Amino acid sequence: MTGYAAASADSPRGRLTLELRSVNARFLDVQFRIAEELRALEPALRDQIGARVSRGKVDCRFFLGETGISETPQRLNPQALQRLNELGAQVRKAFPEAGQLRVADILRWPGVIAEEPADEETLRKLSGELCARALEELVAARGREGAKLGETIRTRVAAMRARVDEIAPLVPQSIAAYQAKIAERLKEALGSADDDRVRAELALFSAKADVHEELDRLRAHLGEVERSLRQGGPVGKRLDFLAQELNREANTLAAKSSSPQLSDGALELKLLVEQIREQVQNIE
Repeated sequence: MTGYAAASADSPRGRLTLELRSVNARFLDVQFRIAEELRALEPALRDQIGARVSRGKVDCRFFLGETGISETPQRLNPQALQRLNELGAQVRKAFPEAGQLRVADILRWPGVIAEEPADEETLRKLSGELCARALEELVAARGREGAKLGETIRTRVAAMRARVDEIAPLVPQSIAAYQAKIAERLKEALGSADDDRVRAELALFSAKADVHEELDRLRAHLGEVERSLRQGGPVGKRLDFLAQELNREANTLAAKSSSPQLSDGALELKLLVEQIREQVQNIE
């Protein structure tokens, strides 16, 4: 399921921001775009996301805002200043006309401002809180989308039930009509009314053409789909399996159909199953 969430908070190093984006995928795939100074926090964030999300492609972007004002005390690095002064003297010796460095230039020089090491425990705790907030928002958004998809699937299941109920009464008369046609052809082929041979062939045909078991299994699978939707939680993989079983029974029903009405009904069932399978791919 798709979704987006973000959370931000001030840290000793500036403004931390965590963004989560989720799109449809059959399995869980978590990708990170994370600032290098925060890279050590990735394993904990990955575990935290995996504990709440079981399906979908999730992109996590975690960075330290450049506009944030650091609360960490700053001081000048004497060694860097000394080295910069020596380099400046060498440059002026080679180029006497070169001007003096301005204060702003000196402060921008890498390493001149020495920052205290970040409190890793504080960053770890803060990142966990941000991830938890973002996950709550993401899961809620995915839940709302899942509820809408569930209603769509329930509508398709109801349509399939109605079609199965329409097909069931047609089975005996379809088999009987086809048996009469087969009996006539067998008698013509045998050249005589060999009733025992005809009855044997008809019994074999009836066993192969009887689709009551397929209809019963379709009803059972549809009941499991409805039960899974009522149960809630991560049911996408189970619904995916049930959709495959529904498709299998619809294919068998089509192969064993003995009348145009049964064939049409089987085709409609296959179309409804395909619509369910498309929606199931989007459900966690």
